[in-house]
Amino acid sequence: MSEQLPTEDVEVLLAAAIAAPSMHNTQPWRFEVDGRVIDIFVDGSRKLPAEDPTGRAMRIAAGAAAFNLRCAAETLGYGTWFGLAPYPEEPDLLARIVIEPTEARNDELCDLAAQIPYRHTDRHPADATPLADDVRVKLMQAAYGEGAQLTWLGDSEVHAVLDLVLESDLREVHDWHRRAERAHWVGGDRVADGVPSAALGPRSTSYPAAVRDMGTRPADRLRDERRFEEHPELAVLSTDFDEPADQVTAGAALERVLLAATRAGVSASFLNQPLEFDELRRKVQRLTERPGHAHMIIRFGRSRSHSGTARRPVADFLPKEES
Repeated sequence: MSEQLPTEDVEVLLAAAIAAPSMHNTQPWRFEVDGRVIDIFVDGSRKLPAEDPTGRAMRIAAGAAAFNLRCAAETLGYGTWFGLAPYPEEPDLLARIVIEPTEARNDELCDLAAQIPYRHTDRHPADATPLADDVRVKLMQAAYGEGAQLTWLGDSEVHAVLDLVLESDLREVHDWHRRAERAHWVGGDRVADGVPSAALGPRSTSYPAAVRDMGTRPADRLRDERRFEEHPELAVLSTDFDEPADQVTAGAALERVLLAATRAGVSASFLNQPLEFDELRRKVQRLTERPGHAHMIIRFGRSRSHSGTARRPVADFLPKEES
């Protein structure tokens, strides 16, 4: 266990991990490498106290990063075993991953690893072509494979979600803390983190819409307008329980779903604003007609070639003596 991973392998593993999605692209991770063990911590300096006061979104991001790391490990000839939120006395430690050489290659994870560079949040209108049933099933299986559930919503449930989007937007109209926090991370020209104006996509001609408009700056509110789909393909990702480890699990399931979608030529964006309010989050889960706790509202559509958001250098995520 004391044998150190080669530096070039660590670079590949962590580059894959930090390609994972995070709320407002805050990239709220830090890593520690000890022999063949990689620990994933949340970076407290990148918290979103107004929009993510409990840290749930950060833990979801950690789970997504852990899944990417596991996929990348398979491409290098390693197998992994791991614990999620393993030590209650270390609340910032969300995943401990052990990397071991193996001859038993996991072809599915290798295949998903190839999708990591192409996965991105697509905030553009989707075409009117509905997703094939087999694609829906594959995405449900992807979530189930990581211990979560993906529930597709019918038309009435979709309209109920859009009503909750409207309610959540009204709640934050006078919440300057949320607006200021979002403005700190969203808009303008960004080269390392946050969401640049170029990645916001067009504004919707109708409201509420199937896309979250995160523009906060005057110039961002002047973006071109487009008509978004009237019948968006929405699904809710949930877990049975809501402890920190369950939220990390949700992140791993989310990333497996997103990579499987990318492989199928399907893109995704998120309508998570109702989940930022506890009672609205419970209403979203009730729309699935199953017990559990909602973590993500995902909009799927046919993918296009759009650039993703930038990431910081790998060295920024390591302790200074390891960088």
